[in-house]
Amino acid sequence: MADPRRGEVWIVDLGMAAKVRPCLVLSIPALDQDLKVPFLRVGAFDAQSLVTIPHAKLVRRIGTLVPSQWQAVETVVRKWLGFEGAKP
Repeated sequence: MADPRRGEVWIVDLGMAAKVRPCLVLSIPALDQDLKVPFLRVGAFDAQSLVTIPHAKLVRRIGTLVPSQWQAVETVVRKWLGFEGAKP
């Protein structure tokens, strides 16, 4: 299986309760795990469901965001996490 890369959308087995859903890889590679944001519907994300998923749960890659889509997601995630305008 190929390694998931930032900006790719994968079908992921999230377990019995969450089922199998498309998820967006947000992180850079780290310890064989990456952060995902499950899609609720086209163009919408549930930021409260940021989770770490082992590679074994990845089913298949279904696409990759284009740079303009990735930039929009990155801007919103920075805002959700409080990094926009934050001072150290």
